[in-house]
Amino acid sequence: MRLYVPGIENLPCELQRNFQLMRELDQRTEDKKAEIDVLAAEYISTVKALSAEQRVEHLQKIQSAYSKCREYSDDKVQLAMQTYEMVDKHIRRLDADLARFEADLKDKAEGSDFESSGARALKSKSELADAILSVHPSDVLDMPVDPNEPTYCLCHQVSYGEMIGCDNPDCPIEWFHFACVDLTTKPKGKWPSPGRRLPFSTVSEEDLAAFQGIVPGRVITDPEELDPSNVDWLRSVRGSSRVLLRPRTSEEVSRILRHCHARNLAVTPQGGNTGMVGGSVPVFDEIILSTVLMNQVISFHGVSGVLVCQAGCVLEELSQHVEQRGFIMPLDLGAKGSCHIGGNVATNAGGLRFLRYGSLRGTVLGLEVVLADGTVLDCLTSLRKDNTGYDLKQLFIGSEGTLGVITAVSLLCPPRPLAVNVALLGCPGFAEVLQTFSTCKQVLGEILSAFEFMDAECVQLVGRHLHLACPVRESPFYVLVETSGSSARHDAEKMNSFLEQVLGSGLVTDGTMATDQKKVQVLWALRERISEALGRDGYVYKYDLSLPVERLYDLVTDLRTRLGPRAKHVVGYGHLGDGNLHLNVTAEAFSASLLGALEPYVYEWTAAQRGSVSAEHGLGFRKKDALGYSKPPVAVQLMQQLKALLDPQGILNPYKMLPGQA
Repeated sequence: MRLYVPGIENLPCELQRNFQLMRELDQRTEDKKAEIDVLAAEYISTVKALSAEQRVEHLQKIQSAYSKCREYSDDKVQLAMQTYEMVDKHIRRLDADLARFEADLKDKAEGSDFESSGARALKSKSELADAILSVHPSDVLDMPVDPNEPTYCLCHQVSYGEMIGCDNPDCPIEWFHFACVDLTTKPKGKWPSPGRRLPFSTVSEEDLAAFQGIVPGRVITDPEELDPSNVDWLRSVRGSSRVLLRPRTSEEVSRILRHCHARNLAVTPQGGNTGMVGGSVPVFDEIILSTVLMNQVISFHGVSGVLVCQAGCVLEELSQHVEQRGFIMPLDLGAKGSCHIGGNVATNAGGLRFLRYGSLRGTVLGLEVVLADGTVLDCLTSLRKDNTGYDLKQLFIGSEGTLGVITAVSLLCPPRPLAVNVALLGCPGFAEVLQTFSTCKQVLGEILSAFEFMDAECVQLVGRHLHLACPVRESPFYVLVETSGSSARHDAEKMNSFLEQVLGSGLVTDGTMATDQKKVQVLWALRERISEALGRDGYVYKYDLSLPVERLYDLVTDLRTRLGPRAKHVVGYGHLGDGNLHLNVTAEAFSASLLGALEPYVYEWTAAQRGSVSAEHGLGFRKKDALGYSKPPVAVQLMQQLKALLDPQGILNPYKMLPGQA
């Protein structure tokens, strides 16, 4: 109770703040609704006098106001859910404290192995969690426990209270107590258990004191502040870390890892936490090492285009930095507003510019990496050619933080194109999409910078959930073509020649082109926001696959037949120019039977085409056991040997990427 009271003292203030925010969101919603009414009335009264462009502009204003109104409503729902969980968390904690208190009284009444209250007092919040787990089920249930009753969970105790079942069919435990896996309410969607914790040490008060000495004022232990870092972007994987560290320099990272190596403490490096496979969140109680404060641009050379920066720089901010100097970043992602360049490199992110500029394995010139024992590996070269010894940086690109923590990056940036054209085209079938791509490469040549495809259901979902209108007549497939060059006239001539060929041959049935920056962004939004629209359609099963281009869409068609009405939508879109399919299946809610129909079928189908089960998202926690579908046993064994060589204790991002851990 001594520990509980300080925690609940702030609850009324927090509730009052949340309710005030909800009232403000209500008012904003009402103001937007009034604005929509005014705009609609104005449009109706003047529509006949408006030109086509003015009509579109006016409708876009209405659409924008409506989207904002919906956003406020969604925020209010989220805030209400957070408020409920906040109160519920305190109730559960009080229940657990009472159970522990009753157990203490019972021990004292028996008079055996009596300890002083000082010896038994809990020293910290972390010990409170240990005490909760140490309560015997009979104390909670208030009845004797049959010694023959089966046990469950990480605590190896009988069933009691609220429990959650693991959605991993191979899980040896199956059922877990909420408190033992740091849950207060049933999570939305799929919940795969973290398996068995490896024998790492747990963080002590002495460890916290040591961390405070290394990064003073940047040691986070408040559960509410930790919560966003414990959950992945898709909110499908949740860890239970009790400590988050925010270093500013590679020296601080080195000292942290040196201490963790000596103490056998597991560490999860984390950037913007925008990954899709649970690779950047802890599985158990690993220390979160955040690069959020390592956000400085070290240098940029205006002649060579070489950018050197810390790993925590946000991709969009780097883009703005180099664009002001006449260059662009060689990669562009939908999550550019929050993802970190260090995380991009650690996962070998692909993105929308891969077709033109290739992967990060080619554009990254050098890295600074801190190894598991705190050793700083300084390979932060800015040279384009260096043929001396092994190219060590390649070990860490795509290693997902399992071999070392990337602290700085040297990157080659291409010149900013002076002319950009984007065309959105409708195609009658996937065969025509492939032929359009062939024609596109032949005619556009060196100025082709992106070739994306999406099926009709993708565009319909974007329209339904995000209210983005498609300016092209409804078609079974759509392609988005982008050119980037140095001469607007030259590029326009090439693009017009390409459009004449594909429209004249029937490969394309309708289309629109944009050169104005604002209209270019409108067309790109139809492609970039598909993932957001899918997230609003229900529970999403996501697959990121590399396949031979000619077979890229066959799996989507196959799955629609295989899943039938069990799936709400089966859609395919992605980077056709790279042979990268984003396969997404939506359902009203998570279903174990639907997952069973998808996995391992999707992986086996991909392996039969000699494809890859991860094109650009990585393996992380969720797909680590699928590695064998894309790599032979000898390759997997060699990866495990490299891991053992560079991180013999396995403290860096455990349970990720490689199969067989935990």
